[in-house]
Amino acid sequence: MTRFQIKFFEPEAVVFDTASGDTHYLAPLPLELFRMIQDNPVMSAEGTYAALATRMSLEINPEFIRQTDEALASLRRIGLLDTP
Repeated sequence: MTRFQIKFFEPEAVVFDTASGDTHYLAPLPLELFRMIQDNPVMSAEGTYAALATRMSLEINPEFIRQTDEALASLRRIGLLDTP
């Protein structure tokens, strides 16, 4: 059985962790970040910011970088992404 079951409700998703029984909500930015990293797991931080901003039609600024870093940390904390 797959550890994570993802149900998409565009532009958001919920993730059920079958190992812990926890359910996690993915807002649009973390969901798009997750998809992007799944497609290109070796992207640099700068490349990640640029690609995510382009995909979401957002401007790269300190708040965007902070939100992206928080989303990345959250995805790692719940186990959706491996920690480097």
